[in-house]
Amino acid sequence: MPFDLAFIWAGLIAFAVLAYVVLDGFDLGVGILFPLLSTEQERDVAMNTVAPVWDGNETWLVLGGGGLFAVFPLAYSVVMPALYAPLIAMLIGLIFRGVAFEYRWRTKRAKRFWDFAFFGGSTVAALGQGIALGALVQGIEVENRAYAGGNWDWLTPFSLLTGAAVVVGYALLGATWLLMKTEGPINDHNRRLAWPLSVTTLGLIGAVSLWTPFIDMEYFNRWFSDWTMIFTFAVPLLVAGAAWLMFWGLKTRHDTYPFFAALAMFVLSYIGIGISFYPHIVPPNLTIWEAAAPDSSLKFVLVGASVLIPLILAYTAYAYWVFRGKIDPDEGYH
Repeated sequence: MPFDLAFIWAGLIAFAVLAYVVLDGFDLGVGILFPLLSTEQERDVAMNTVAPVWDGNETWLVLGGGGLFAVFPLAYSVVMPALYAPLIAMLIGLIFRGVAFEYRWRTKRAKRFWDFAFFGGSTVAALGQGIALGALVQGIEVENRAYAGGNWDWLTPFSLLTGAAVVVGYALLGATWLLMKTEGPINDHNRRLAWPLSVTTLGLIGAVSLWTPFIDMEYFNRWFSDWTMIFTFAVPLLVAGAAWLMFWGLKTRHDTYPFFAALAMFVLSYIGIGISFYPHIVPPNLTIWEAAAPDSSLKFVLVGASVLIPLILAYTAYAYWVFRGKIDPDEGYH
C-alpha cells in the first residue's frame, strides 16, 4: 500500500479519534455513572477527578472533525448527511454536559437538575458516538460522489448494539478512573460497579466482533485471508489478556491496573475496526485516496499539524502529570 500524504493524514485523524475516545471516554463514563453514585459528596468527588482535564480532552474531537473536513472533504460531505441525527445528538449531549458541569457548582436548589443534565448529556453523547460508529461500519451508500441513502439508514440493530457497547464501555472507563483516583467509600463503590461493567463490556465487544464480518463479505475476506488473519486471532487474545489484568487488578486492589486494562480493550477494539476499514475511509466504496484533497492542500495543512499536534500532546501530558495521584476530597473544583 502506498505511504503518501493521504495515508499520513488518515493515520493522524485515526490517532486523533482514538485519543478522543480514550481520553474523553472516561469523563463521559463518570457522567454516565452519576445516578449510581450514592451521595452528593460522591458526585462532587467524581466530578472533581475530571475537572482539570475534561475540556482539554475534547480538543481531539475538534482536531479529528476539523481534520476530516480539511483533508478528506469528500468523506466529510458524505458522512455528515448520512449521520446527521446521531452526530447532532452527540453535540447536543456535549453542550448539556458542559453547561451542567459549570452550573451544578453555582446552585443548591437546582443541583439535582444539573446532575441529571450531566448524566443525560454524557449518555446521549456516548450513545450518539456509538450509533454513528455502527452506521459507518455497516456502510454508507454513495452514488456520484454524494450520499445516496435514506434519512434513517443509520438506525439499525447493529448500530444500536454498537451504541450500547460504547455507553457501557465508557461507564467501565469511568468506574476504573474513579477507582484509580479516589479512596474510601467511593473507591469501594466503583470497584463493585467495575465487575459487572467489565463483564458486560466484554460480552458486547464479543457480540460486535462476531457480527461485523457478516455485515459485508469484504469484511469477512479481510478478516480471514492473507496476513490479516494474524490480527484476527491476535486481537481477541490480547483483549483476553487485558480482561485478565482487569479482573486481577480488581481482585488484588491494584487501583491503576483496571483503568489501563480498560483502555487497552478500547485500543484493541479500535485496531480491529481499523483492520476492517482499511483502505476505505467511508466503507464500502470510498477509499482514503479517493476522498483526499489535492496534495498541495495536504502539504499545507500538514505544516500546521506538525506544530499543533505536538503542542496538544505536550499540554495534555503536562495536565495529567500535574493532577496525577489520588484526589483530596477536601479540595476540588469551585
